Amino acid sequence: MSLKEQSILVAGGGSTFTPGIVLMLLENLDKFPIRQLKFYDNDKERQQQIADATEVILKERAPHIKFVATTDPEEAFSDIDFVMAHIRVGKYAMREKDEKIPLKYGVIGQETCGPGGIAYGMRSIGGVLELIDYMEQYSPEAWMLNYSNPAAIVAEATRKLRPNSKIINICDMPVGIENRMKDVLGLESRKDMTVKYYGLNHFGWWTDIRDRDGKDLMPELKEWVSKNGYITPDELNGAAEEEVEPSWFYTFGKAKEVQWLDPDTLPNTYLKYYFYPQDEVEHSDPEHTRANEVMEHREKNTFTECNRIANIQTAEDAKLEADEHATYIVDLARAIAYNSKERMLLIVPNKGAIVNFDEDAMVEVPCIVGSQGAEPLTQGEIPRFQKGLMEQQVAVEKLVVEAWTEGSYQKLWQALFLSKTMPNARVAKQILDDLIEVNKEYWPELT
Repeated sequence: MSLKEQSILVAGGGSTFTPGIVLMLLENLDKFPIRQLKFYDNDKERQQQIADATEVILKERAPHIKFVATTDPEEAFSDIDFVMAHIRVGKYAMREKDEKIPLKYGVIGQETCGPGGIAYGMRSIGGVLELIDYMEQYSPEAWMLNYSNPAAIVAEATRKLRPNSKIINICDMPVGIENRMKDVLGLESRKDMTVKYYGLNHFGWWTDIRDRDGKDLMPELKEWVSKNGYITPDELNGAAEEEVEPSWFYTFGKAKEVQWLDPDTLPNTYLKYYFYPQDEVEHSDPEHTRANEVMEHREKNTFTECNRIANIQTAEDAKLEADEHATYIVDLARAIAYNSKERMLLIVPNKGAIVNFDEDAMVEVPCIVGSQGAEPLTQGEIPRFQKGLMEQQVAVEKLVVEAWTEGSYQKLWQALFLSKTMPNARVAKQILDDLIEVNKEYWPELT
């Protein structure tokens, strides 16, 4: 039986991640056939550079796919089956401010955690809601697969403000960590593992990992992570095929100190920002943050390569690669399109998945995915340690969405103060006032 060909819209067509998504889609045409691919972005010039290279790639590898790049919502969102959304409102220039303003006050500046994540969330909510509204207006049967950051705040906003929308919020970070786990274990694929996991986005723990035969892999992994974090054997031995950026190498190594807090589980790497915020400040350069690294390397390299491909009109020797998160999003789209019942970690309303936790919280847990969306798998009760941490963080996320909805300065101040990265309420207010000043173009007015 032939599979129905899909029409895909990449919302955020000018993203540096878009070429990786295109390449992964092309590598999976036998499992996920495509009749039409569209790009949508509000920055025409930035998107055009990615689009020009994509046009060359499609002509060489899949000339049957109709390709459109547009800034017009009606043209973009009409006749589509899936919206793959990864927008960055304010681009990397605003991410740089998210990271550097908190560091002025001795507080970690990070894209999705603490005050930087809150600032980014306040920008992202409106942008993602706009995409949902366009989709429902022009292609009401379509699904949105959203991995726009900060995923936790965006997911809470969509739950509260668009509760009936066909949207699934996802994150690729667990995929990246599981790829490291399989390297530690010597497995061929992360899909050789079945995992149990619970938490919030960028705030979770693996509790059980088994191979296809049901063998418990946790003892070996826990021993490795307690000594090495998520640094792989090849990286330790200097035999890795690709060199990891210094900031990520430090992050993967730091995971061992996070794991010490609960040796019975394996942590998401982002927990380091909440468990050791002072260490992260000390390790940061307030003049040169992760945003600068991305602009100087990934962003520069991606656009340079796309322009080169467009100029020579061939992608035969292209240096672009499919991204890890692109693999994940193709698996998710395929599961919905063809009801394949894939097991995946997704961000969903709790509704009993974690028995002793807030029903309305957006939690990250394993789900079975089919044509009706995600069905969460119950993870049972969680320990007091994780429950306490998660309740505090959920309160932050809910307060941010309430602040955006109500235009409430007070609630956003409360959200900032409640983050475990924040030393006191006075510093939270100082950071908030600075963030308001630079986000006037993007945030609702707060009173």
